[in-house]
Amino acid sequence: METNDPRAVRSREAILAAARSLLAEGGPAAVTHQRVAERAGVGRATVYRHWAQPDHLVYDALTDAPFPFFAELDGPLRPWLREELRRMADEMTIPGVARFAASLVEKAQHHDRTGGRRDSLQDKLTRRVARAFAAAAARGETQPLADPTETVACLLGPLHYRILIQGAPVTDAFLDRLIAAAAPEPATTTTS
Repeated sequence: METNDPRAVRSREAILAAARSLLAEGGPAAVTHQRVAERAGVGRATVYRHWAQPDHLVYDALTDAPFPFFAELDGPLRPWLREELRRMADEMTIPGVARFAASLVEKAQHHDRTGGRRDSLQDKLTRRVARAFAAAAARGETQPLADPTETVACLLGPLHYRILIQGAPVTDAFLDRLIAAAAPEPATTTTS
């Protein structure tokens, strides 16, 4: 339901902000029409009018939120990757974010809407990482990527597993091993 009515736009933004706040505090289960309405300062009917189902509100809140990770390569590749992976790992240890990530993975298997959002996020990450590696390869920092999608999986899959499945800390040494595997040094040629 799209509208240019300034009141509807303000209500929608207030609702999304409230949903993000509740997500951070208590995960997807905390996002109910009643709680969101109270936090946003709008009537419950207003929340229902925009989002009939709470899970749609959850995914819209997260989809509309800026995704800051891997946005722009600003220096050498390996330190940049380490900083981006560290920021992502730190975010994922926030209980509400961890609960959402687990919920997203589960729901994406059974819901077209959620799967589409997952695919959109995956495409965004893949494009960003591919662009960064292409720039680094052009500077001779690493080898060109054969498969950007696989590289993203090699960087992020272990991070998610470490945090969500093992419940273990992500150490700097762990990040360094991920980066070494994903961004190998360029092959050197020897002359005889």
